[in-house]
Amino acid sequence: MDWGLQNRLSRIFRPSDARTVMLAVDHGYFLGPTHRLEEPRKTIEPLLPYADAIMLTRGVLRNCVDATSDVPIVLRVSGGATIVSEDLANETITTSVRDAVRLNASAVAASVFIGSAYEHQTLAALGGLISRALDHGIPVLAVTAVGKELEKRDARYLSLCCRVVAELGAHFVKTYHCEHFDRVVGSCPVPIVVAGGPKLDSELDALRLAYRAVQEGAAGVDFGRNVWQSDHAVPMLRAIRAVVHENATPERAHELFLDLTRVPQRQPV
Repeated sequence: MDWGLQNRLSRIFRPSDARTVMLAVDHGYFLGPTHRLEEPRKTIEPLLPYADAIMLTRGVLRNCVDATSDVPIVLRVSGGATIVSEDLANETITTSVRDAVRLNASAVAASVFIGSAYEHQTLAALGGLISRALDHGIPVLAVTAVGKELEKRDARYLSLCCRVVAELGAHFVKTYHCEHFDRVVGSCPVPIVVAGGPKLDSELDALRLAYRAVQEGAAGVDFGRNVWQSDHAVPMLRAIRAVVHENATPERAHELFLDLTRVPQRQPV
């Protein structure tokens, strides 16, 4: 593995524990101005100091994140369908690797829709992206998306998805948590980060999801709505960090969350 590629990955995954807390704010590319992400800058700025990396599109990066920020960027480079289209799986590569280089991205991310009518299209696009990204030493995150068919989130299906994209050369994978998640991790030779998915009923539920994921072998999480749709987004992200990086139990992390909601939030020095 080239030095540049290793260096970029080490910015996303903390070297001391090989884990990451990513913040996903790329939802607008298919959802538009979704709840509490209507004005991306207002949502993103308070959270940046507490994210190991942030996943977003080039448009939001250029317009809503200050260039002085040192938070590693995982750049969403796939798209082409929205929630009003016939099929969310009809994606392609929408952002060039050259633009990712210009934007100093630490990694690029693209979705695949295995089992859909667009399986071949999205897998072939991922393979081409990996080849081009390797020319520049940029890691690729493969997102094993399932569109509207959330019932597909079982260990057999997700193991297939994760293994296939790893075989194509993805450097890390974003997928869902499921029963027997340890089997998914065991059959995937590259790190897995777990998606938060739709907003859960409570902050404690989201913390339990993060805890189960890392205890069963995930290299971290990439949460979006379960952070910034919380009434207390910064305390929530800090509580997730405690789970991922300090092995705090969900209950202990929830106590931290409640404590932080009672005091004014300050950015770390």
